[in-house]
Amino acid sequence: MLDELVKPYCLTALQREGSGRVFFRRSFSPEMEIMEASSHPSPAPAPISPQRHFYLAVDRIQFKMETLVDLLEMAGRRPWLPMVVCCSTRDELDAVCSSISNISYISVTPLYSDLTEAERALILDKFRYATTKWNQNSASIQSGDEKEEQKSHMIVATDACLPLLASGESSISSSVLINYELPTKKETYMRRMTTCLATDGIVINMVVGGEVVTLKTIEESSNLVIAEMPINIFEMF
Repeated sequence: MLDELVKPYCLTALQREGSGRVFFRRSFSPEMEIMEASSHPSPAPAPISPQRHFYLAVDRIQFKMETLVDLLEMAGRRPWLPMVVCCSTRDELDAVCSSISNISYISVTPLYSDLTEAERALILDKFRYATTKWNQNSASIQSGDEKEEQKSHMIVATDACLPLLASGESSISSSVLINYELPTKKETYMRRMTTCLATDGIVINMVVGGEVVTLKTIEESSNLVIAEMPINIFEMF
């Protein structure tokens, strides 16, 4: 369950162990590292559930975008991995797309509210195709001509752009949903899950400072278990 007090940290560097496994390295002050080593017991394993929820605490708001890029540079290496990043405003949507555009192995597409119906359908159909390929695990061995198509696929959207299930649109069914901007209401959180996440998907909530209170409220009111994101992100998949 979400800690009463989230320990402030940010993902500032990547560390490769001799085994080749990749870990995020948290940045703590020396005092925090001593406290972490001596007084914080290992967390109990979270109960198994079809959808899993994690939080990623960022020390300062100015590190938030850098942390997102660090995270995606690792997760995005999985071929065909379908991901959705949810923002609250179009300005943040554009900022996220701009920052991620330099990651060559992620195909990122903004989902704007002013797209034509045909443009919107094309984006969603392409993403659902990537979802199908991911589920079939058929991208592990491909010819050189298809290398470009093995990228992970990402949609960046605001709440105004999410699929309208009541109007007949299907869920995006991504494997990873990243709440880059944490919703302030339980209803918005649940709508993002319903419209964006596969039944066995993963939610990563990025929280800064006082947002931990909002996240804990969502956790309790929605009867969810929101655990700390593993240092080795591949433990989530």
